[in-house]
Parts: sequence; structure tokens; C-alpha cells
Amino acid sequence: MSEHGTIRAGIGGWTFEPWRGVFYPEKLPHAKELGFASRALTTIEINGTYYRSQTPATFAKWAGEVPDGFVFSVKGPRFATNRRVLAEAGDSIKRFLDSGPTMLGDRLGPLLWQFAPTKKFDADDFCAFLELLPRSFDGHKLRHTVEVRHPTFQSAEFISLIRSFDIPVVYADHPTYPAIADPVGDFVYARLQKGEDDVPTGYPPKQIASWAAAAKTWAEGGVPKQIEGDLATKARKEDSRTRDVFVYFIHGGKVRAPAAAMAFNVAAGLETPAATQNAPSAKPKAKRATKK
Repeated sequence: MSEHGTIRAGIGGWTFEPWRGVFYPEKLPHAKELGFASRALTTIEINGTYYRSQTPATFAKWAGEVPDGFVFSVKGPRFATNRRVLAEAGDSIKRFLDSGPTMLGDRLGPLLWQFAPTKKFDADDFCAFLELLPRSFDGHKLRHTVEVRHPTFQSAEFISLIRSFDIPVVYADHPTYPAIADPVGDFVYARLQKGEDDVPTGYPPKQIASWAAAAKTWAEGGVPKQIEGDLATKARKEDSRTRDVFVYFIHGGKVRAPAAAMAFNVAAGLETPAATQNAPSAKPKAKRATKK
């Protein structure tokens, strides 16, 4: 067994006009944005699938534009999660899977199921939803994660439930959403949402370095101390297997999100073609070598 899982860091989507001239070159054709972003980062969260269906041909096209080793996560549709009775989401889940996300092939990472901030935890209701999530589809293994945003989910009963399905909960670094870091399943999915546009790397360099260190701890099967200390309920460590780690800089400081992800990759020692050349330094007080 490997001593640690694979760490990847990226952004939400790849189409955002303010990134032109900041992340993308000004004259880069829009059709080449995904190719550019996927060579600067190691993963991208596809958010458009939350709002509308795609097609198998579209997913196959995206897979063909990114390099080997790159992985997408794909957000499930709101029609499955934004409903009063989650047990009735089966048709929406099936339509989503039929739309072709498995056409991404080995570029397919976790499927993210995001719930509204108003959705409260109801054990029977949520269990019914988890039972609808297939372990595989069209010959492809599926990895699911759930993003819950109401404080009632920060409970031992919820953790026990997701443990029984081996489905992790998203760790949210957010001003109001609950931060739940209990290790579940074979991967960690973190959405870092406190970035600021007036910070060149979204998060200050010391915080970027801290998140990179946290990701390494997660990958080795641990719970980072700085995260554990912030929780209302202390994260439990019964499950200490190594894990893949997906980190997304998203929402807060969106203009700087690509710079944050590239700086994170440098701090975590992840090699990407653009990261080593273009990323702002994530090491506090580090000085650049002078040119000869």
C-alpha cells in the first residue's frame, strides 16, 4: 500500500471573464481555456452540471483536452439535491449519470452532491438519498461526496451514517457553513472559500503553506491539528487509511483562485507544467533567486 494518497488542487470551472489577463493570457482563444487551465492545475470542479445537463459528447471532448493525470470532479444536479424528499431523487440521479460523466474515463474524479444551506439533517431522509448513489456505472467505479451546509449535520449521528456508506463529507473552509473534518471513505474533498481578491494568492502565503501541510496529513490518513482544533465536535480518527485529497479554491477571492491553487501546488511539491513557472510563492518571506 502507498504511504500516502494523491493530492490535487484546482478551481471551480474554467470559464470566468475576470481571469483573462490575470490567469489566462489576454488573447488566448476561449476554446483553449480548458487546455491552458488543465496544464497549470491538477484538477477542476465542473459546476455547470449542477444547473444544466451536458451530453456524452461534451464530456468526451473535455476528457480529450486535458493531459494525462488530470482529474475532474463533477457536481451533481440541483434537481437531485434541492428537494424536500430526498428519496425521490432517483430519476434525477439516473438522468445525470446517463448524461455521460463516465465518458471522462480515467479523468473522472469524485461526484459532488451539494445541498442547500436550508436543508436540515434528517437521518432517514438522508439515508434514503445515500442509498440511491450507485458504486459504479457503465463499468466505471464512482466516488461520491456530499456537501452539507446546515449546522444540524455537525453531529455524531450524521458521521455514523456516512461512515456506513463510506461516503465522505466535504470539508468547507467557509465563514458560515459547518466545518466537518471526520475522515470517511478513501478520499478527502476540501472547498476553501475564504480567499480574497486583494491577496495575490487568494489566501496569504502562510495559510497556503498551512493548507498544503494539512493536505499531506490527510493523504497520510491523519486529521490536521489546526483543523481539528476549529471543530465544534472533535474529529474522530478511527479510520486512518491513506487518502487521495482534492482541494478546490472556490467562491471567495475567485479572481485569485487559480493563483491560490498554483501556489498550493508549489507548496505541496506537486509538479504541473505552469505551476513551477508562473505560481506566486507560497512560502512566507521566501526570496526569489536573482537572475544572472
